[in-house]
Amino acid sequence: MTLTGLRYFVALAQEKHFGRAAERCFVSQPTLSAGIKRLEEELGLALFERARAGVRLMPSAEPLVLQAQRVLEHAQDFGEMARQQRDPLAGSFRLGAIHTVGPYLFPALIPMALDAAPDMPVIIEEAFTAQLRDRLRRGELDAAIVALPFTEVDVVTLPIYEESFEVVMNQNDPLAQKGQIVKSDLNRDDLMLLGEGHCLRDQILSACPGLADRLNSQRSRVPSEGSSIETLRHMVAGGLGISVLPRSAIDGGRYAPGTLVNKGFADGDMKRTVALAWRASFPRPGAITMMVELLKKLAIELNAEPLQS
Repeated sequence: MTLTGLRYFVALAQEKHFGRAAERCFVSQPTLSAGIKRLEEELGLALFERARAGVRLMPSAEPLVLQAQRVLEHAQDFGEMARQQRDPLAGSFRLGAIHTVGPYLFPALIPMALDAAPDMPVIIEEAFTAQLRDRLRRGELDAAIVALPFTEVDVVTLPIYEESFEVVMNQNDPLAQKGQIVKSDLNRDDLMLLGEGHCLRDQILSACPGLADRLNSQRSRVPSEGSSIETLRHMVAGGLGISVLPRSAIDGGRYAPGTLVNKGFADGDMKRTVALAWRASFPRPGAITMMVELLKKLAIELNAEPLQS
């Protein structure tokens, strides 16, 4: 039994397709098929049911998938631990971030990390929180930048900074004349939020229960939804409505002066906490320490408040 065979097994169990599993493992389909067959012979157990409709994991093999993932993770950690003995800042660092953080942190973070650790290239990825959670658990990411709350077994979560939410509007919107915004000001048909799956949407609705009740009411028209903060900001600049964005994402520099106006909330709970999460077994604590320091430095540039460790 080899680690390669286990890697083929996990990939096929997750992809349920020989071609996709082979691509994921960077091998040909016949090579993967032969590896799976060899593993089944060694175990004396059929792992998959093969049919024209696809591949199905045998019920008797289901408990083996998680165990195989653990073996692969421990093997990876073993190799990383050996490299750590030489230099914890050597070797790539795979960093994920939620969509509402990555675009505003990564452009400054990557060159800073390169200066601080030239032998540790940072490989970045943006995804939804649920996807980052899965990739972190499977060892496909070394760390992830997320918004709290975030809990996962055997994962350490360290709050990095807090940032306020602000309402962004066109200069001609009536709210532009107010000093501060209250939550009831959001009860408008032209409020635009990110779509389902974005934690930013969930955080805003959680902080404004009245708004959540309104959206859930069948009598209320669902407001426009954007796929990204950039889309929402362009729609606001075009006079299509208002939106609520993290302070780090409010940038009116690309529009004519005064086109966009942003206003803070009078309510002190309209903010989010951004954190760094990593597996407790991650064998390069020096890399985590460096990343935490860099993120806290960047927090100030993003008009956010760094938190004490």
